[in-house]
Amino acid sequence: MTREADLVRSLVNLADTLVADYDVVDLLTRLADQCVHVLGASAAGVMLANANGELQLVASSSEAMRVLELFELQSKEGPCLDAFSTGARVEYETLEPGAGRWPRFSAFAVEAGFTSALALPLRLRDVTIGALNLVCLAETPVSEADILVAQAFADLATISVLQQRVVTDSQRVNEQLTYALTSRVVIEQAKGVVFERAGVDMSEAFSRLRSYARSHNLHLTDVAQAAIDGTLDPEAWAPTPRSTRS
Repeated sequence: MTREADLVRSLVNLADTLVADYDVVDLLTRLADQCVHVLGASAAGVMLANANGELQLVASSSEAMRVLELFELQSKEGPCLDAFSTGARVEYETLEPGAGRWPRFSAFAVEAGFTSALALPLRLRDVTIGALNLVCLAETPVSEADILVAQAFADLATISVLQQRVVTDSQRVNEQLTYALTSRVVIEQAKGVVFERAGVDMSEAFSRLRSYARSHNLHLTDVAQAAIDGTLDPEAWAPTPRSTRS
């Protein structure tokens, strides 16, 4: 398959979520995964703002990225925070420990093996609801064409999160974002349950929950809640077929 065809397929897969009933966390996880699969980023993460305008992590392509994004929030510096606060793209930057725009973030990222980063806002008109962070293991700059594709992914995800409603309806926007952030908390708790019962790492635990939700046409958040409640089918603990991780 050509790269162009792969890009089209990725956009179509994301567009398939533009329905009234969709799972926000799964959508944004797909976005992060597609940035890794199609654009060649080593990892990607998505943050959304809560009702108070504070960013919170919602999705990541790997456990290492999740930890890095949580550190970014804790240290209050990093590309995602800048993209959100300015509503503009944060250009590619080579990371050096203790230096640059984000000295603490850079040191932590380099320790995790990442050497470069950039971020894009999740923005619709004049409202920015979050940010997409891309990091790489290599110092090769991301091409302008790939950045434009990543922004297209981010724009499509933004529209999906807001369900194509006018952004002036602030109450509904806040409800959508609050639901997404609450869902992430439930999913993190469920990952711990699977971790304990199946004896797998947190990344694999999430993959199994997500695979089970997809194969049974269920919301990821509902599956996670069932895991916490102890009512989830033991089949969910089973290993995930490799084909479901794309």
